[in-house]
Amino acid sequence: MKNYSVGIDLGGTKILIALVNKQTGEVICHIKKKTKKQKGSDNIIKKMIEGIEELFKESKVNIDDVSSIGVGAAGQIDRGNGIIIGAPNLDCFDLNIKNCLADRFNLPVFVGNDVEIAAIGEMKFGAGRGCNDFVCIFVGTGVGSSIVKDGKIIYGATGTAGEIGHIIVDLNGRQCACGAHGCLEAYASRSAIETRIEGALKKGRKSCIQDYLEPGKTITSSMIQKSIEREDELVIQCVTEASEYLSGGIASIINFINPKLIILGGGLIEAVDYFYQKTIKKARAKSLPVPASKIEFKKAALGDYSGVIGAAFLEERVL
Repeated sequence: MKNYSVGIDLGGTKILIALVNKQTGEVICHIKKKTKKQKGSDNIIKKMIEGIEELFKESKVNIDDVSSIGVGAAGQIDRGNGIIIGAPNLDCFDLNIKNCLADRFNLPVFVGNDVEIAAIGEMKFGAGRGCNDFVCIFVGTGVGSSIVKDGKIIYGATGTAGEIGHIIVDLNGRQCACGAHGCLEAYASRSAIETRIEGALKKGRKSCIQDYLEPGKTITSSMIQKSIEREDELVIQCVTEASEYLSGGIASIINFINPKLIILGGGLIEAVDYFYQKTIKKARAKSLPVPASKIEFKKAALGDYSGVIGAAFLEERVL
């Protein structure tokens, strides 16, 4: 039996590539590549191949001991053919990751959605361990979710179930990266908060977050957290607004799906506890009384590794 798999978490700002021990879920070695300014199919494939090559070099693990490569991407996925159908935050469309990586490394390649793989990781080794009925929601560049029922991922008729970020929360609202207007993602993601803060700064609002910004750099979750610690009015206002929208989306999920547990993760949840606490308190208050009294909330336990660990086990969950 081969002891390792490569897990890849392909997100809107970074690619995390890891070698995972299949017996323990331990991340043996990892490589991180930024995608913020270099998106598009060709750049993504180039960075992934470079990262996998670096991974084998640094870990000194022989490729013959690796059973597969699993990839989770922030977008809509054709799992059977290993294709990213559409990932607006990555500027990737109709990208056949499976063929590109299989041809280069001569290994089986499996592809899923980024929050789907996070849910698998949390179910096997994290906050979802021992629970077969939960929804996993990750807040970062976008807002995504995955639904687990009876220990299995719910994919839906077209494989796109769980797109909570594209629930419409304002019929005539802000434009989302997907092209639609009023999506939850356009109000509750870290990117949405960043856009709101930057817009206010351009209009002359003052904020201590300016102390952390450098030319050409973007607002990060850690900057948001530091500003909240300093009780910055603008940042607290923007984060509170995002929390209002996210809690409404989560309340809708609680009322509609009635899960036992909701796991929240992603950079914004991990770094900004104010955002997490505010969101779960409001979500419970906005839900129907009976499901609200029973719903349990947890933070993702595996941190940055939720996705890469889950991706390493995608081969067990082929459709």
